[in-house]
Amino acid sequence: MREDLRDETLDLPVNEKTDQLKKEILRLLSAPKYRPLDKVELGKALGRKSGVRLDLNQTLKELEREGEIARIRKNRYVLPSEADLVTGLLHVHQAGYAFLTRDKGGEQDLFISAENTGTAMHGDRVVARITRDERYANAKGGGARPEGRIIRILERAHDTIVGTLQQSRHFFYVVPDDPRMVHNVYVQVPPREPMPKAPTRGDKVVVRLETWESRHVNPEGEIVEVLGASTAPGVDMLSVIRKFHLPLEFPRAVVAEAEQIPEVVAPAMWEGREDLREQFIFTIDPDDARDFDDAINVERLDGGGWRLGVHIADVAAYVVPGSELDKEAVKRGNSVYLPDRVIPMLPERLSNGVCSLKPDVERLTHSAFIQFSKDGKVRNYRFARTVIRSAKRLTYREAYAILQKPANDQLSERLLTAWELASLLRRRRFQEGSLDLDFPEVKVRLDDQGKPIALERIENDESHQLIEEFMLAANEAVAHELKNRLIPAVYRVHEKPDPEKLSEYRELVRSYDYKAGDLTERTELQRLLASLRGKPEEQALKIGLLKSLKRARYTTQPLGHYGLAKNNYTHFTSPIRRYADLVVHRALAERDQARRSRGDVGQLSSVAEHISATERVAAEAEIESVKMKKLEFFQRQLDAKDPQIFRASVLDVKNFGLVVELPDVLLTGLIHVSSLTDDFYAFNAPQRKLIGRQSRRRFSVGDELRVSVARVDVFKRQVDFAIAEEERPEKPGSRRRERGKRQ
Repeated sequence: MREDLRDETLDLPVNEKTDQLKKEILRLLSAPKYRPLDKVELGKALGRKSGVRLDLNQTLKELEREGEIARIRKNRYVLPSEADLVTGLLHVHQAGYAFLTRDKGGEQDLFISAENTGTAMHGDRVVARITRDERYANAKGGGARPEGRIIRILERAHDTIVGTLQQSRHFFYVVPDDPRMVHNVYVQVPPREPMPKAPTRGDKVVVRLETWESRHVNPEGEIVEVLGASTAPGVDMLSVIRKFHLPLEFPRAVVAEAEQIPEVVAPAMWEGREDLREQFIFTIDPDDARDFDDAINVERLDGGGWRLGVHIADVAAYVVPGSELDKEAVKRGNSVYLPDRVIPMLPERLSNGVCSLKPDVERLTHSAFIQFSKDGKVRNYRFARTVIRSAKRLTYREAYAILQKPANDQLSERLLTAWELASLLRRRRFQEGSLDLDFPEVKVRLDDQGKPIALERIENDESHQLIEEFMLAANEAVAHELKNRLIPAVYRVHEKPDPEKLSEYRELVRSYDYKAGDLTERTELQRLLASLRGKPEEQALKIGLLKSLKRARYTTQPLGHYGLAKNNYTHFTSPIRRYADLVVHRALAERDQARRSRGDVGQLSSVAEHISATERVAAEAEIESVKMKKLEFFQRQLDAKDPQIFRASVLDVKNFGLVVELPDVLLTGLIHVSSLTDDFYAFNAPQRKLIGRQSRRRFSVGDELRVSVARVDVFKRQVDFAIAEEERPEKPGSRRRERGKRQ
């Protein structure tokens, strides 16, 4: 019987044959009388002869990686649940402990203490044995999680690390840039392989790790690249690029394919498209934007209401599925924006060329036309492949300036009409439960050498909100269309938060003396966010809320978006910089064609998982690069001995000092108690205050101060501040003595 099954599966296509074999393996392991078998014994049990055993080996690896089966002692296979084993991705905290996100969705994360992580590193796919299960966590309460211990590393996230070369008396070692890796790495200098530049102490280097088997012994590795002196211009950003394994160059085949694409849109290319070149369409983007992938036009309708047109660069017209361009785009997943450069998803010939909606040139677009009633409700929508000729390119600054004045020409009239609709949509969105989680942005302005010379806070003003609302409307309409027509696609989802996480967040909020009810009720969460607006701790508590919510991701299931309070949502409006949007464009263009096969849907699921991961990597790289430039900005002020004075708000009071945030640069730092030299300050824990013993001066949460930089620790990513001299109180009697002198 087993032999008959084998013969039948040999004639199946590869995917179906693998699926069939997986089912057989899982069925065998699930049998009541199954005893753990190794792969040779499994092969015999399944009737696999040596000629086809390679399929079995590969299938076992896939099942293990997917978390469907697990290996125990002597490389025998079992179902994970039978041995209290789970598989998943490891997320290591800077303090050393970690959480294991399970492969099977819907199950609680597993807490891994620092001593139980073994040699696993952040991002590794691992197997853990549950040491304390959900029953223990529930009994313990207070947001406790089940606990586990890493027993096997299935797949390393990366085999290289970036760090700074140091030298002790007897050996060289590299201090990793990532604080989540707590061990230094021993290296040989000079390296075994000759290098263009010999590494020296203080250099930033890339190290390939060797096999690391014991947490109690430092890992060893080999230097494979010298980035340069850690203080040299550009090395900081290059180290971020190497640390996050971001690709700097496009493969030759991709560049060659891109060069075959015309730089201009020939008339033959817009045949069969709606011609919108005579419509007054314009773009609004940041001052320093180089690619423009969205344009809008808004018209007021007779009898009330509006017609909105959102026109998105038709990247799908140039990037064909399976092409070299497409393979590289899905591999990158998205563009990455660092302070000194953009690492694009597509070559510049497309991203900054024929796909960029520049003014006064023809461009191919995919348009969403949405009609709204006078109270902002969607009446109808439709989609079309179009050609446009943008009439104007506006920066956010220019658009904001126009919105502050009465209309005096066609552009200002159209822009003010657009804001009427956008402001209405924004009000409706919050009335329907959307959470106000907007954050200002800080741009790091660099000089020609890449050195930070200014930190500029960018507010989320009306010009930003206008574009945001129209992009949200288009994304929602597209998601609704795809869902209604049962078209396989990728959705942007944000699932409901865990009540335990919101309960923990509620305690944080109450520690700041805010009243908070049941935060699982959306209206209560909205009320809390409204009460934070404009307060010194607004930024910190909003970030705390974000950490309590689940991370938005991509999936093939339309699960809705909690933060936006939308049942249907996807990403459609940025195909130049996000692969998800390109997938959605293709799905929308194919909506009248036959349904995709189940295999295609499975492939879409893999793509969704992959681009969710690349998005996380990009976000981490962008955050770290901006933080590094902020630290460099303050270090340069220290070096120049002319520190700038900044506004600061006290976020928390500890026995060792004041945790402050600089709202103009969105940076958190510490005023150490030792820097408060005008008095001896004692910590009052119940009141969360520092109180001067002589002056009785008090520091408490919410205080506004003026500070200057005192110390920068680049490795720990920390900045210490000191209260500016003008803020310091005069010593008792100083005013009286000064008056006596004057008299």
